[in-house]
Amino acid sequence: MLAPCPEPTTLPVAGAATCFGVRRVYCVGRNYVEHIREMKEGDERDPPFFFQKPSDSILREGSEVPYPPSTDDFQHEIELVVAIGRGGSNISADQSLEHVFGYAIGIDMTRRDRQREARERGLPWEIGKSFDRSAPCGPIHPAEKVGHIGSGAISLSVNGAVRQRGDLGQMIWNVAEIVANLSQQYTLVPGDLIFTGTPAGVGPVVPGDCMTGVIAGLGEISFKIGERSV
Repeated sequence: MLAPCPEPTTLPVAGAATCFGVRRVYCVGRNYVEHIREMKEGDERDPPFFFQKPSDSILREGSEVPYPPSTDDFQHEIELVVAIGRGGSNISADQSLEHVFGYAIGIDMTRRDRQREARERGLPWEIGKSFDRSAPCGPIHPAEKVGHIGSGAISLSVNGAVRQRGDLGQMIWNVAEIVANLSQQYTLVPGDLIFTGTPAGVGPVVPGDCMTGVIAGLGEISFKIGERSV
């Protein structure tokens, strides 16, 4: 007997009845200077580097984010998410925004203790970053309606208290540069998402906490931290 096919991962498109089918989830590491400094890692002039999360790590708004196993330091990272609507490889920076379908608010959830252990041992980051339900994300806002976002306030609050606050203009590598650089390493395909990095102020959450992420022009998203997974 064949195993049943898994349900496809999708995100709602703001103001539309259709959904955005998610193919791959790419994440940019260390893309805000103050975050590099608070983590005490990396050269501030390094080119962008990328890691991936599984597509089924995406969680729609309204879902609980379960506290994952194998960690005692579960942390939030608010990020602008870029949704690719037109594929290609070796895309130039001056044409890369033509490949962007829209934008969303996302949270890169991280098992920080496991990430640090992996880094210290020179191992891949998957255990700290690429676990189940680690990518809460809001609806995709089409660029044709909200424009291409290069600046504006970005923040995350936990239980009403602001933890992270910054501006998208503080990104070391902007959206056009990120898309161009990533397309030199992978062939981008419609359905790809890119989490673009987080400002300073990352910190831990515990079961029962409520996270609210805000990006100017994209509204806000909220997710509650659920009980520990087993």
